[in-house]
Amino acid sequence: MILSSLFERVKSLFKTAEKKAVTALNTKTITFTTVTGDPTDLTALPPFNRQDPREVAAMTVLALCRYTKNQEECFAMLNDLRGPDPLSNIDKEFIRDRFADEHDYVVRSYFVGAKPDNDYTPSRPLQVKVIEQSNSFDNTTYARLWIQCGGSDSPRQVTLRKKPSTGEWFVNQHQFLLAGIRLPKSQDKWA
Repeated sequence: MILSSLFERVKSLFKTAEKKAVTALNTKTITFTTVTGDPTDLTALPPFNRQDPREVAAMTVLALCRYTKNQEECFAMLNDLRGPDPLSNIDKEFIRDRFADEHDYVVRSYFVGAKPDNDYTPSRPLQVKVIEQSNSFDNTTYARLWIQCGGSDSPRQVTLRKKPSTGEWFVNQHQFLLAGIRLPKSQDKWA
């Protein structure tokens, strides 16, 4: 009797945890309707809501896309997204290192439709899927969000920090977005 009751209690806890796991994952697709043409042709960030951390995270992808056309504009855009904590020289060097081999397809992989088979060519209009997990907002001033990546089996993390006086979110860490992914089909000798 006691064992049966204990078993039922454990079973109930697993079902509750299962339900939480399914409902804890939210995805928001950010669509950039004002962006036309190649995402690397951006000269400024389109309008977005700084009080929505998902939009700020998605804008990071657009800012990084600018690097191959104009490094200083990319850095200026990232500094805008970082708010009161601009990029350090080490941050800039890290970005330069990641783009040293002309792997701009890594950043394009975060747009919906971009995958190795189509050489990371995004669908139009440009869209970025930002994922919120149950622990994304465990801290009131920091958020951990993930961006879906067409060249990886798992999404990549972006950390944001909230400025309480304005309610605005700013990028705190974006380095995971520049980690290696699968080669585009045209560059993969094993494809």
